Amino acid sequence: MSTTEIAELRRTIGQLRQCVGALRSRYGDASAVRRLANDVERLDIDSSDLDGHPPAVPAQAKPVERVPVPDTPYDPALWSGADDEGVGGYKRDQR
Repeated sequence: MSTTEIAELRRTIGQLRQCVGALRSRYGDASAVRRLANDVERLDIDSSDLDGHPPAVPAQAKPVERVPVPDTPYDPALWSGADDEGVGGYKRDQR
């Protein structure tokens, strides 16, 4: 993450912390509020960890092997003796 992304993340976590504080004042020490507060704390810890590590370099994608397909028609002999799809076992000599 760039420093701008980290700063935006920290700002957003601060806003979440304020929202959870407002929820705590309204709902008291409810289990849902405690879980939210714990989640915000985890986000803060994880964002600090990200700030201390350099970003990973993405792996380069392997080039896709391209197989040329000719525009010329196929030899009809390739299809002699082949079943027609959907006919189910229908065979006949194609000449």
